[in-house]
Amino acid sequence: MRVGKWILCFILFGTIGVYAQDAERKGTPPTLENVAYGPYERNVLDFWRAESDAPAPVLIFIHGGGFASGNKRRVRGNVVVETCLEKGVSFAAINYRFKNTAPIQDILRDAARAVQFIRYNAEAWHVDPKRIASYGGSAGAGTSMWLAFHDDLADPDSEDPVLRQSSRIVAAGSLNGQFSYDFFQWESVLGLPAENFYSENTGVAFYGLATFDEAETEKGKRIRADVDMRGLITKDDPPVFLFCGQRGGAPQNRGHYVHHPKHSIAIKERCEEAGVEVEMYLPKMGSPPPENTNRAMLAFFFKHLKVE
Repeated sequence: MRVGKWILCFILFGTIGVYAQDAERKGTPPTLENVAYGPYERNVLDFWRAESDAPAPVLIFIHGGGFASGNKRRVRGNVVVETCLEKGVSFAAINYRFKNTAPIQDILRDAARAVQFIRYNAEAWHVDPKRIASYGGSAGAGTSMWLAFHDDLADPDSEDPVLRQSSRIVAAGSLNGQFSYDFFQWESVLGLPAENFYSENTGVAFYGLATFDEAETEKGKRIRADVDMRGLITKDDPPVFLFCGQRGGAPQNRGHYVHHPKHSIAIKERCEEAGVEVEMYLPKMGSPPPENTNRAMLAFFFKHLKVE
């Protein structure tokens, strides 16, 4: 299919990150704040160390904001953080580069490096390196799906000891996320091209490419396949939790298009096909979570982080 005037840039995501963008609340301050996990200005994380006799599992929060805005501080005071600490689960929240400074394939690798960095510091931070999970809203949701489904990025020959660590996680959560960052596939799932909602834009710069034709080259296809979460799913991938609070039906506006339940459904269907465990809730389509979303998600994570 010829993409034509599709907008393949994250101007699409101007309204994302509902769960990550609530006003910051007071809560337990992080044990470590603004720790540099990589070489770039926004490669920083906060870490809350849980009180635990044994090395603790870790849940990582990845904020939303369309890869153009947002901040790790938005999770402070959130019930998820406080409940994790009460249950002996350490917590981390990360920042990452935005799309005006890096292409999507590199932004996603910022998140992978954060996982590797926490694993590298497992002994010092009293962390169990075999029990690390992540979640987020919208952009953070898609990033968590990418971490769950992408092959391990560990490079045993790297001069950087952080990059020798595994980037794999044991579970991932998606709140109003996307099924793929290969936008060439969106019309086939959502039924409408992006141009129905947005004016033409330079688009493929999102991938670090110059033209639409370049997106169709072997290089372009490799990049798009690398950021196609649904296409990366294989039977050895960890379980995932999916939630979407949007209604179904034809997409009505930008926010609905970007956060449509069909994104989550596409991931669920592929997981079931591949034999990957998946739990999904779509309250406006007749399948609400038990009690509330946070409790359902935490129950999912505690199960897979092996927390009693």
